[in-house]
Amino acid sequence: MRIFVTGSADGLGQMAARLLLEQGHSVVLHARSEQRGRDATSALPKAEGVVVGDLSTIAATVSVAEQVNALGEFDGVIHNAAVGYREPRRVVTADGLPQIFAVNTLAPYILTALIRRPSRLVYLSSGLHREGDESLNDLLWERRPWSGYQAYADTKLHDVLLAFAFARKWKEVLSNALEPGWVATKMGGRGAPDDLAQGSVTQVWLAVSDDPAVMVSGRYFYHQRLRPVHPAANRVDLQEKLLQECARLSGIGPIVD
Repeated sequence: MRIFVTGSADGLGQMAARLLLEQGHSVVLHARSEQRGRDATSALPKAEGVVVGDLSTIAATVSVAEQVNALGEFDGVIHNAAVGYREPRRVVTADGLPQIFAVNTLAPYILTALIRRPSRLVYLSSGLHREGDESLNDLLWERRPWSGYQAYADTKLHDVLLAFAFARKWKEVLSNALEPGWVATKMGGRGAPDDLAQGSVTQVWLAVSDDPAVMVSGRYFYHQRLRPVHPAANRVDLQEKLLQECARLSGIGPIVD
């Protein structure tokens, strides 16, 4: 199968890409800069190629989608790229958006909206999504006092909402979310207690396996098993509210069934 993995220059994204290559699949990598792209292809020379673009800006994210579409059809997309929970202040992008929202929420929305529909979509969330703000009010942190931890939790809930929204709208696509565990990546930190080797297994399994357990959509996984999700993730009204806000902020959309 042919898979595109965002944020695959290092960390879990690179681990997932490596595992896919070891299994004989074709992989296109993604990096936010030309130098990181060169580093990624050096680390994974068997990859088909790499697309480059900083997902913190709308224009660059659109460019990434265009680069992917220029390469043809893909069987799956793994939305892995993310900013972590340790941002001490509200970092604003060129578009006037909080960086963590731009990368973790808006970028996967834009890429899903613009990349030719694959047969499978995989969104990386986190166990912290259960602490996300289900009101979806003040998405851009214009009124709340800043909390990097809460901002991250919010965006990880957004990722589950996106996965479930596309599962509901696009019946021909298997769209699922997962938590990789708290693992010792650059984002997770050295003291993370979960098994790093297991950190990339579930997203690869969801992207390419023919296991009957994978032939589902709108589900949430941890280590290849279903796991309870924030109850708000299944609310259609919240899914639609997030899609509408992403469409408004990006100028891309609305999403059609």
